[in-house]
Amino acid sequence: MAKRGRAAGRSGADKAAGVVEIPKGSRPEGPVEGIYYIDTGDCELIADQDNSTGWLLRINGVMSSHIDLADPLFLDFEYMRWISALVESRWPPESRPKLRALHLGGGACSLARYFHAAYPDARQVVVELDGKLAEYVRGWFDLPKAPLLRLRVGEAREVTESLTPQTRDLIIRDVFAGSLTPRPLSTLDFNRHIQRVLAPGGMYVVNSGDAPDLKNAREDAATIAAAFRHTVIIADPAMLKGRRYGNMIIAGSDVPFDDDPGLARRLLGGAVPAHIWDDARVRAFAAGAPVRRDPKTVDPASPAAP
Repeated sequence: MAKRGRAAGRSGADKAAGVVEIPKGSRPEGPVEGIYYIDTGDCELIADQDNSTGWLLRINGVMSSHIDLADPLFLDFEYMRWISALVESRWPPESRPKLRALHLGGGACSLARYFHAAYPDARQVVVELDGKLAEYVRGWFDLPKAPLLRLRVGEAREVTESLTPQTRDLIIRDVFAGSLTPRPLSTLDFNRHIQRVLAPGGMYVVNSGDAPDLKNAREDAATIAAAFRHTVIIADPAMLKGRRYGNMIIAGSDVPFDDDPGLARRLLGGAVPAHIWDDARVRAFAAGAPVRRDPKTVDPASPAAP
């Protein structure tokens, strides 16, 4: 569901010609264009034809990430720019906060690289389900080493449930199976685990992909609003009006989001201008949508209901 930030121009993502399939088990050091076997299928590494130091990563046919090897502060995907703007509104980089961030969903670790450059004192963990993909990404993109950035192979919910309470300031959910986030990572029950792991004043940010009917985004918003006292949504006007497929950023916190004119201007100034909705508009948008819950489990030893 990733949408690139450039307004025009044919990118390397559209040019599959000449890609060479890499034999299973090989891992070149540094990025080499090609198709690679990973644990969950395959990924394709594509040189960005518009940027000599840029690379695109497609996972199982879906565009996932962009990396600029020369500039970690360059984010090509607009939704990632929206996330970084929201985070920096709460934690200005010039104050050098020791941000503790958890990324659920790895891809090429674009945001983790960005936050490492913006917050040199940050400690980050990226949870990636696919161990082979994590190995490739670590080799291709020269990521910061532990403890600044750790890649943890595992299922996002299991890892989150295992974490110590109040040990993260920022949690970002950017996990997709096809066009949607797996349901276990979108329920109120999972949001309660997120709440437990977040420190006071922390922020939970999700990338919610959706179709024009906005059914998934409304349910995501309703579920996050049921868990957190304060919410915001960031998206471009066409997405908010249900006119296209795309990405919507939804965030929750136990403290209010600042009414920051600078944030609003930054969002409007991008290649894909975005609006930010406050808590009241988020709850109005989500009104009537069901709050997702984990399925109820039945103890096989329990007697059947009459």
